[in-house]
Amino acid sequence: MVAMNLVQALPLLHMKLLFIHRSHHFCRHLIIFTYYIILICYFYFIVNVVAFNIGQGNQYIRTNNNLQMKIFDWKQREAFQTLEIPADYTPSFNNIFPIPGSRKKFLRVGRGISAGQGKTCGRGMRGQKSRSGEGAGVRAGFEGGQTALYRRLPKFVGKPMKGHTKTEYELIKIDNLNEAQSGSTVDYASLEESGIVTKANKGRKLYKVIGGAEGSTLSVKGLTVKAHAFTESAKTAIESNGGKCIIMSPTRPIPLEDAMKEAAEVKAIQLEKLKALRALKQKRDAAKFV
Repeated sequence: MVAMNLVQALPLLHMKLLFIHRSHHFCRHLIIFTYYIILICYFYFIVNVVAFNIGQGNQYIRTNNNLQMKIFDWKQREAFQTLEIPADYTPSFNNIFPIPGSRKKFLRVGRGISAGQGKTCGRGMRGQKSRSGEGAGVRAGFEGGQTALYRRLPKFVGKPMKGHTKTEYELIKIDNLNEAQSGSTVDYASLEESGIVTKANKGRKLYKVIGGAEGSTLSVKGLTVKAHAFTESAKTAIESNGGKCIIMSPTRPIPLEDAMKEAAEVKAIQLEKLKALRALKQKRDAAKFV
């Protein structure tokens, strides 16, 4: 504002100085000296303002470069900054933890207006989607009353085909077997107890041994590995180190060979009983005709 006022006042000041110069010839040198002093002060003021703005900009950039944002909760952040990782630390499934702030808590709704999702819990005040109960909301596949997609698509006539029967396994890598002791018997339960693997996913009770990443090899020798399936690479790696692969039964905690033998024995007993029943039936039918 001061600079703008000086710029507007300079032409008027120049005209007044010319008028004084013409009317008062005796103070010519004094007037010219005063005029130049004012110009020098004006330029000096402009240079200082520009330099101040540039300095402020550099200072702003420096503060931005050194800015430390508070990303996480302050208590967890302080604990994370003071955390010291030991030199012999080896990452494993039983000692890793999430970085503070990476796992966000679930949103608690209906706890007052200050929470942001208070009175209406983010559903609004009216409408079908704001109601609660069995008749509220919109069911899956509903398109507002028009013919839904699952009704527009053509269907195969006749008996439905067999559904998806893909077998899902919980995987055991060769790298996990390297942490076991030589000559021991290993299965998924023993690996989980020792903290080498995590708890199996819910619903998965079958385990499969697979090869690790490229370049990974099995260094432990004499392992007896129990699982429900083995890949060719994993089986070759285990047997080449003097180990043994035992395929387990998918329904019983015994090897598959033993389960098949027991099933064959049970089937043989059933066949014998069936033959005895047929022979008894034939004797009974023959006695009727006598």
